[in-house]
Amino acid sequence: MATVTASDLRRCLSDVLGRVQYGGEHVAVTQHGRIVAVLVSAEDFELLRAIEDRVDLEAALKATREAEEHGYVDWTGLKSELTP
Repeated sequence: MATVTASDLRRCLSDVLGRVQYGGEHVAVTQHGRIVAVLVSAEDFELLRAIEDRVDLEAALKATREAEEHGYVDWTGLKSELTP
């Protein structure tokens, strides 16, 4: 993965965006030697969002299955369990 400082990014933003958009590169942006952001193409970003959505859906389905197996606790019941 290519790396560019935030200062250099200001000077060559158009070139870096071209590398990301047309070259398919991922470019890490650094400040004070630490990566603070990564530029990816819109296509790659949508893929990451789809993966994240899939993981969230699987977690929700698992939680629903567990709740069906072990029963639900309503808000009042939960409050009474957590309040000393």
